[in-house]
Amino acid sequence: MEHHSIAIDGPSGAGKSTLAKQLAERLGYLYVDTGAIYRTVALKAQRLGVDLNREEQVTALLSEIKVRMDYESDGLQHMYLDGEDVTQAIRVHAVSQWTSLVAALPPVRAFLLEYQRQLAREHSVVMDGRDIGTVVLPQADVKIFLTASAEIRARRRLLELEQRGQQADYETILHDVKQRDLQDSSRAIAPLRQAEDAVLLDTSELDLEGSLHAMEKIVKEKLGHEN
Repeated sequence: MEHHSIAIDGPSGAGKSTLAKQLAERLGYLYVDTGAIYRTVALKAQRLGVDLNREEQVTALLSEIKVRMDYESDGLQHMYLDGEDVTQAIRVHAVSQWTSLVAALPPVRAFLLEYQRQLAREHSVVMDGRDIGTVVLPQADVKIFLTASAEIRARRRLLELEQRGQQADYETILHDVKQRDLQDSSRAIAPLRQAEDAVLLDTSELDLEGSLHAMEKIVKEKLGHEN
């Protein structure tokens, strides 16, 4: 059976996870939220108080951590850390900054790279992250670079947090979004950037349905058949 892979990259808060999940559902593909995988590792590091500047501590963390991804009856991708369902815990705002720092570490990226590629070999996937089209799946059939202005992304993030009952401040979130962009785009290993053969999709002026429609159109044109 021929498998297809769709890589969706972009900055924090661009709506990658929401759109990628819905796109996967419409196509009948497996959705892989790579950010959730990195967040799970970051949560472990945060809980242990690991010094991210000390590689021996990071290596020790990776040697003992048990990360598992599963799909439950609710249709959602659940993340398990050492047997604990941390699907909600990894979405706390404080974990975001740790995730950016952890994801910049070579040992962590090497640890998770093969895991992600194996999923794409075994399934047709929609995979989102920051280096999917450039590093993880450079031969992906379809590559989309999803973005929106920092202000729009901050407002969306604020709404998301409020809907979860978490208190947040717009200016703080905007600052964090810009800081995360800087960290992700300037890191030495697998920086955030648009692949040369990726289609740029700016959703600043689009709602959820409009963004999804635009993505479906790109996939249809690239794969050359109706979806």
